[in-house]
Amino acid sequence: MNGPLIALTGATGFIGRHLVADLTKRGYRVRVLLRRPADVPEGASGAVIGDIASPHNMAAALRDVDAVVHSAGLAHAMSGRPEDDYRAINTQGTLNLARAAERAHVKRFVFLSSIRAQTGPVALAPVTEADEPHPTDAYGRSKLEAEQGLETLGIDWVALRPVLVYGPGVKGNMAALVSLAQSPWPLPLGGLRARRSLLSLDNLASAVDAVLRAPGPLRRPLIVAEPEPLNIAEIVGALRSGLGRGPGLVPVPSVLLRLGAMLAGKSEAFDRVAGSLVALPDALIDLGWQPVSSTRDGLARLAREFSPGG
Repeated sequence: MNGPLIALTGATGFIGRHLVADLTKRGYRVRVLLRRPADVPEGASGAVIGDIASPHNMAAALRDVDAVVHSAGLAHAMSGRPEDDYRAINTQGTLNLARAAERAHVKRFVFLSSIRAQTGPVALAPVTEADEPHPTDAYGRSKLEAEQGLETLGIDWVALRPVLVYGPGVKGNMAALVSLAQSPWPLPLGGLRARRSLLSLDNLASAVDAVLRAPGPLRRPLIVAEPEPLNIAEIVGALRSGLGRGPGLVPVPSVLLRLGAMLAGKSEAFDRVAGSLVALPDALIDLGWQPVSSTRDGLARLAREFSPGG
């Protein structure tokens, strides 16, 4: 293969594994940067062991690399971690790697940030990159601080801010929602009308490809979200359509559902699912990004491929 050489972190994670396969299919050579010896993901053209928290010997890892795609980091699901942990990995680790990439004359640094660098789990109005960022937790603040640190460097960079990503192997609230959709019972979710933006693994990978190919310099954050936000009823309907079934939804007032969630100790999870968060990817689309599938088709495929804990 003679395609551009990409150095990828986080290659053993939910997103990283998919990026290895997708970028390889698109003609890139992918060198994975691993913290410890592990099985090299299928499709990788090479692997280097190192630690971005202590990047003393990154010169060899980044030799001849055209671009870095940095997807490693502490996830927002790791609740209870001290703020310093998020800052050490998500902020300082990112900047350590970016500085090493700059020294190695890498052409572009692609940072997988998060919509949480822009906003909290709920937003009353549609979100764009032009809005003043207001992260509401340690995870989001650490991602925003990394973006701000990248602004001080000379390397060309772009920070992708994906919304909730779904696909095979997804966990958390989305996995719970898919499991509910797979149940044979009617669900009391027909009255939830707040819309949320989603993003499939395939569409995230196509966004990474788009910014790798875009003429530079970029040096900015870009929201990544599928253009059509859906409410919970539509999400469940799309999931169940993938199983060849109707929506099977009952309209129960959201106040009663919230009360039930509170009694079950699930208020925060309910607010994340039932609250609105619409993110607009117009700037990325203007750069040339085209989603490879719609949200409804992606959710239908997820329902067919999903297995608990998969």
